[in-house]
Amino acid sequence: MEHMVFKGAGQRSAKDIVEVIEAEGGNINAATGYERTSFQVRALAGGLDLGSSVLSDLVLRPRLNADDLAREKQVIAQEIAEALDSPDDLVFEMAQDAAFEGQSLGRSILGTEDSLAPATPEALSEWRGYLYAPETLVIAASGAVDEDDLLRFVERDFAGAESRPSEQHVIADFTGGVRTQAKNLEQANLVFMLPTVGFGHEDYFALRLFAEILGGGMASRLFQEAREKRGLAYAVDAYSESYLDQGVLGIFAGCAAKDAAELARVAAGEIGGLAQRVEPSELARAKAQLKSGLFMARESPLARAEQAAGQVLSFGRQLTTAEIARDIEAVSAEDLMRVGANLTRPGRAAVSVLGPRSAHKASQAFLQTLFG
Repeated sequence: MEHMVFKGAGQRSAKDIVEVIEAEGGNINAATGYERTSFQVRALAGGLDLGSSVLSDLVLRPRLNADDLAREKQVIAQEIAEALDSPDDLVFEMAQDAAFEGQSLGRSILGTEDSLAPATPEALSEWRGYLYAPETLVIAASGAVDEDDLLRFVERDFAGAESRPSEQHVIADFTGGVRTQAKNLEQANLVFMLPTVGFGHEDYFALRLFAEILGGGMASRLFQEAREKRGLAYAVDAYSESYLDQGVLGIFAGCAAKDAAELARVAAGEIGGLAQRVEPSELARAKAQLKSGLFMARESPLARAEQAAGQVLSFGRQLTTAEIARDIEAVSAEDLMRVGANLTRPGRAAVSVLGPRSAHKASQAFLQTLFG
């Protein structure tokens, strides 16, 4: 769908869509994640009228021509092939599949050639109708924007959006599992995932801080222990990803195959250690890093608009910087230790290892170290 709307929408052809934006000094793009697609126009002051008109065509009035769809399937097949040739993309796909096996959240965003094959313009149109409905559509703008103009253009361009019955929401279930794939690579690529909270949960910011201390930067526990002290990996970091009703804490590392098992034990040990003790200095540093990352992004008008839209979709409203700072500062060491305990309590993890076969023992090394 994201690709197809650019093949023609409203009265504009594929070429018209990009030419009309670029002729005014702007650019247009889109991105699809597990739970949302965003369409963006960045333009000079005065570009709000045109930007609203073009984006509304993409979202509400795509042409979805059968010949265009056949060609675009070929393009996406190449995109899928490119991802499969990229180890640091493929290893995440493997871990996601293990984390949410047999569920939509576990499927690749790109899809597969088999899943693309049966798609028709009619099926896409029906899917677009219930997905891009008023209840789930957020319009955000930032920069040289007049609020009255924005409301007038949105009413003009998006008033035709219709509500349609949507599919019943299915709550995601973190199943966990192991995925390994032997591949002739110079490095082993490792991903470890544990189940945690989604957006709106009271521990959301505690989770973000846990991930920051664990592997968010050069001062993090993982970087210092795995790279600086032991020299096990050049790249190692931790992250958190929250969805509507579920979340994951993840660790990614690239290392020599001979070091994979030891690195897995170090990663599991650092998770367990952080769940038992949090130093005041590292909590203060993590809070400063999290706030700087969130607030510095607001220096870009496009990032500010994307952040606002994401907050409305995730939390039901836009959060103020003062509110975010207050909630981050309110997190205690005890909150982080509770998050850590809850990460391991289910006894489930998703582990993926891509690379030489000798590295595959890292999966059991991680599970045994963490769960015994």
